[in-house]
Amino acid sequence: MSMETGPPSTNRGFRVNMLVGCRVIRGADWKWGKQDGGEGHVGTVRNFESPEEVVVVWDNGTAANYRCAGAYDLRILDSAPTGVKHDGTMCDTCRQQPIFGVRWKCGECTNYDLCSVCYHGDKHNLRHRFYRITTPGSERVAIEPRRKSKKITVRGIFPGARVVRGVDWQWEDQDGGNGRRGKVTEIQDWSAASPRSAAYVLWDNVSKNLYRVGFEGMADLKVVNDAKGGTVYRDHLSLLGEQGSGSRAGPGGLVIGDQVNVDLDFEIVQSLQHGHGGWADGMFECLGQTGTVVGIDEDHDIVVSYPSGNRWTFNPAVLTKVSSPNSMNSASSESNVNLASTSTASATTPPQFGVGDLVQVCSDVERIKVLQRGHGEWAEAMLPTLGKIGRIQQVYHDNDLKVEVCGTSWTYNPSAVTKVASSDSAAMANSSGERLSALLKKLFENHVSGDVNEELVKAAANGDSVKVEELLQRGDVDANGVFAGHTALQAASQNGHIDVIKVLMKYDVDMEVEDKDGDRSVHHAAFGDEPAVIELLHHGGADINARNKRRQTPLHIGVNKGHIGVVKTLLELCCHPSLQDSEGDTAVHDAISKKRDDMIALLLEHHADISVTNNNGFSALHHAALRGNPSAMRILLTKVARHWVVDEKKDDGYTALHLAALNNHVEVAELLVQQGKANMDIQNVNLQTALHLAVERQHTQIVRLLVREGCNMNIADKDGDTPLHEALRHHTLSQLRQLQDMQDVGKLLMGLGTQGADKKSSASIACFLAANGADLNIKNKKGQTPLDLCPDPNLCKALAKCHKERVSPGSASNVAFIRNEQETLEECMVCSDSKRDTLFGPCGHIATCHLCSPRVKKCLMCKEHVQSRTKIEECVVCSDKKASVLFQPCGHMCACEGCAALMKKCVQCRGSIEKLVPFIVCCGGTPPPAPQPAGIMNNGAKDVTKDLQKLQQQLQDIKDQTCCPVCMDRLRNMIFMCGHGTCQMCGDRMDECPICRKPVKNRILLY
Repeated sequence: MSMETGPPSTNRGFRVNMLVGCRVIRGADWKWGKQDGGEGHVGTVRNFESPEEVVVVWDNGTAANYRCAGAYDLRILDSAPTGVKHDGTMCDTCRQQPIFGVRWKCGECTNYDLCSVCYHGDKHNLRHRFYRITTPGSERVAIEPRRKSKKITVRGIFPGARVVRGVDWQWEDQDGGNGRRGKVTEIQDWSAASPRSAAYVLWDNVSKNLYRVGFEGMADLKVVNDAKGGTVYRDHLSLLGEQGSGSRAGPGGLVIGDQVNVDLDFEIVQSLQHGHGGWADGMFECLGQTGTVVGIDEDHDIVVSYPSGNRWTFNPAVLTKVSSPNSMNSASSESNVNLASTSTASATTPPQFGVGDLVQVCSDVERIKVLQRGHGEWAEAMLPTLGKIGRIQQVYHDNDLKVEVCGTSWTYNPSAVTKVASSDSAAMANSSGERLSALLKKLFENHVSGDVNEELVKAAANGDSVKVEELLQRGDVDANGVFAGHTALQAASQNGHIDVIKVLMKYDVDMEVEDKDGDRSVHHAAFGDEPAVIELLHHGGADINARNKRRQTPLHIGVNKGHIGVVKTLLELCCHPSLQDSEGDTAVHDAISKKRDDMIALLLEHHADISVTNNNGFSALHHAALRGNPSAMRILLTKVARHWVVDEKKDDGYTALHLAALNNHVEVAELLVQQGKANMDIQNVNLQTALHLAVERQHTQIVRLLVREGCNMNIADKDGDTPLHEALRHHTLSQLRQLQDMQDVGKLLMGLGTQGADKKSSASIACFLAANGADLNIKNKKGQTPLDLCPDPNLCKALAKCHKERVSPGSASNVAFIRNEQETLEECMVCSDSKRDTLFGPCGHIATCHLCSPRVKKCLMCKEHVQSRTKIEECVVCSDKKASVLFQPCGHMCACEGCAALMKKCVQCRGSIEKLVPFIVCCGGTPPPAPQPAGIMNNGAKDVTKDLQKLQQQLQDIKDQTCCPVCMDRLRNMIFMCGHGTCQMCGDRMDECPICRKPVKNRILLY
């Protein structure tokens, strides 16, 4: 049966997955040298290759497989990151409630518990003995007093450690780039359900953030210089994989190699096999034959091999251990005597329990709650076991019993159970088989068919529609009954059993029942990639926009799981494409993260809103720019209905172009500028443009792109610094760092002084800016010009030469300057004799004459590979002048300036013209100022300013009418019955209208 909504929900899957993410150190059987970094060094459980083998990523970055069965290479240091918690408990020192990870219960004080931090921190009396309780309901393991025990220091990713990005890093260049270092300042919780599963890091580039260290097995960081994490009692820690009593034998003392018989009647064996692999017709060979134990699985079932070569899995209760065939008769007679004496004594003395005995749990919930105090305690998860029959797995030294019942194991007070049969009675089946068969059949009748919810859910999960209908025809069966946290409809939906669903729908099953995660049947169908089930549920009235506890709709799940069929079906059924989860992410956000362009296109075709922002203020465009997903950005830009969305700012003033420039996503930035017509001169809250950010991070390709596309290079930030100020400041700082490194001879000899690259990059950016018109004389708020920040006289001369005494376009000498510049730019950059007349593709630059062009493999201006060389001929329209205007996006130059101004389509390819690039710009120059008639320039400027202000006011009015009146950020897409509205995120959290204060009874989502 498979009913999981993420990790598998079977016992086997649970036992494995509950350990993923726990923090470990080397264990008792360690023999792998210093792979871990040494004694006490810490790692993270990443996943389980098998029940016997676990993969660990050590904090030093090493990843390897280790043994967790038979031999135990690891100890569990802290299981809190996995989310293991003991409900109803509290640490009596730090008051943590509930206790996460391992629970330490004092054996000498009444109701006194410690968490792992306090236990290893020497809280409470060190002379007292404690019990270790690894997981809720697991047996208590007695531990010697701490006073006599050895402590060791643990080391790894702890406060003070120096770290770099690790194997699971997915946070772009938050660290400043691969190889950059940071310092761990604190161990924190990645989520409330996973304590101590993350580290807060301050990077050397001054940025800081939280990163996963254990959450879901992830290791975002790798330690370079580890730090101490305190001391622990090493031998008090449990071994990973040996979480029970420590016995390495199976239930009933069976070990691999033992000879076993099945001595019970067929009906009894068939009943006992329920939930333990079941019964198959081929298993008749086991009755009356001796087999050999060849395996014990993690559910404690026994794998037995027979002479035929077949292997069968058995419930341990059906097997009888035999030492040899000759001793069977004597063993049987001895068992008869023991059973007879036990039955006689049971009238006067309490029953003595043994491993393998069958017991029935008390059915009175109030009585068992009292009895369980001090004997494993009571948990609400034990409710399904009341009145059920189970098998004793272990008897503790204080006579408490570990009982396997309903597929799980719990610790019970011996007074809370009643002995109903002994496994030793199996040996008397031959002499009194009829009586024993009748007894066990009566006892197990309720166990097999009494829990009808269990039978119904399992039948639904297995697709047995006939049995489901038989069960539902009984009057006492609830079609919405829950077993293992799921209903029959949820189980059938996830596994795609349409026939079962149709049967359940005939009996008016509730389609909106939620499991512990808030997932409904339609969510389970999305998890299981069952679009046909979703369609069937929808026609039956299921809400396809239902949200679970993480506010995820089935559409979110389909996108995250990569189930394109589910996504397509949900959209065709008219689900809402832009609902937000608890993080504020829409399905489009998730599709961008998963790099599913097909899903993005599908969502946009069904009118998903790309302007909706998540809790961090990122719209879909922001998210694509942050993730560096050019294909997603290309799709989004083709669907932008409102052009101003491209330039929308986050709360910190960052646009999508800012994010692309900051993270060096060149292709994304190019799409935003060229296809999205993004405004390159927008400033963030620090008044920085995208060029400021690109220069600050030394992203040369972004700088070249922005300058080539005509951004304003002289905009000042909040400190009055232009991009040229930033470039020269970085150049100066890199020189200082290089001088400091040169003082350290050791570093110099080891070749660690790598600042030369930064110096060269900063200097080349500064020269490039100066050569393209950056002003050398603008002063910042400290009164410094860019040259004042440059102590290198040679660089200052180079900047002045690059600048070539450029002046602003509006000055009187501008015409002469442009003429001089044009003459210089028209010369071939190779021979300097002929004029430039060859257009390079695809970059669109003109750098050489047609004689020199074949020798050029990369463009001399942008360094891109030259794929085509086209000689520029006369204008194909007037034939009087030379072609001098480049059409974009087609990349043809076939018309002069006068003719090009009249064209809407390229005369060569008939493609639409989106942009005209003058000849001088293709040569690397700046466009000449547009001529203005004398006397009307000022009036024209005023008119333009007035029109711009009017348009801005109109845009603001539109935003005020459509945006949420609460957060003033997202669009208003939810209406209350009073007529007022908010965005969905705000509306979900309100009980009364924020405008008229009327109670909110119903909410209507706008499509």
